[in-house]
Amino acid sequence: MTSPSRFPFKKPEQTPPGLESRAGELRASLEGTPAESLAARTGTSYLEIVPGRCEFHFNLFDKPLIGAFPNLTFFAPSGDKLPDFLQALLLYYFVTADGAPLTGQWVSFADLPGGRMYNQAFQGYSGDVLRNSIPQTAGIERFKSACLALGGQPLDIGSASFAFPALPRVPLLLTFWLGDEDFPSSCKVLFDSSATHYLPIDGCAILGSQLTGKLVKAINSAKSV
Repeated sequence: MTSPSRFPFKKPEQTPPGLESRAGELRASLEGTPAESLAARTGTSYLEIVPGRCEFHFNLFDKPLIGAFPNLTFFAPSGDKLPDFLQALLLYYFVTADGAPLTGQWVSFADLPGGRMYNQAFQGYSGDVLRNSIPQTAGIERFKSACLALGGQPLDIGSASFAFPALPRVPLLLTFWLGDEDFPSSCKVLFDSSATHYLPIDGCAILGSQLTGKLVKAINSAKSV
């Protein structure tokens, strides 16, 4: 059986202090909340196993997951329990989600409530890391190929952009602006302006870093072929 450490999401170096230790507190805050209400707020589906017990089914990016209710512990379909940092992230999603509709308005991390103070750091370990991994020659094509390989949906923003459903109610957009003689190329993660109705700002940062990490891995794999 695959161990939690081999689940295909790497714990980010920028995980907020105390994130994992709050899992018990977050679970306790959801006690007594009906499964139907949680499913409606989070955009997940649920399947009743026996009275009082059910499973939530949803995807984290392209990976299907299961959330066991009522204790809200999250597993891969294989039965492998997710790593602690992902348990905490998904619990934050279930706690924070209020069912607000998506706005369709893409905004930067800095434009999310509470994001401006941490925007420089977030850009440094997300968009800048991705930009630095893209070859100088044919960079935009390598970016497009990697995004398509990971299931991104192209949108007409910047030189190239792709939307990814990170969680059922939290889409992310990766944008690429092709540079010229005066300005270097740049990459940025954008969020639907409703994002903090579903995750605290720290959770948004973790999702953004997970997405760029997946793209960097795909681009590096393509380089070695």
